[in-house]
Amino acid sequence: MNILCFTGNLGKDAETRYTQSGDAVVSFSAACKAGFGDKATTTWLRCSMFGKRGESVAPYLTKGTLVGVSGEFSAREWKDKDGQKRTSLEVRVNDLTLLGRKPETTASASADNPPADDLGDDIPF
Repeated sequence: MNILCFTGNLGKDAETRYTQSGDAVVSFSAACKAGFGDKATTTWLRCSMFGKRGESVAPYLTKGTLVGVSGEFSAREWKDKDGQKRTSLEVRVNDLTLLGRKPETTASASADNPPADDLGDDIPF
């Protein structure tokens, strides 16, 4: 089995692209933190989600959002512009759970604009 499960925060808003056949591909990067204090490390994971599931959840995948991800992973190697060998860990998402968002200031929360963690009943999954 080649499955990776992690929680992490999105580094920027998800991007949606479409294949030539019209299928959606939603891509995002998430920071997975481990350890404490001076021993803390952050690993960035590049994630891709395909089809209607990805397309429907894309509006909720904004910078700072905490997500739980499960999927197949692979390592990709390349050389950067300086000729240095680089590696990235990429995940093809099978299961995604929205765990919360980056807190908003209290001034922006109102009856018309509820707090970010209150996603309501209109979640498409």
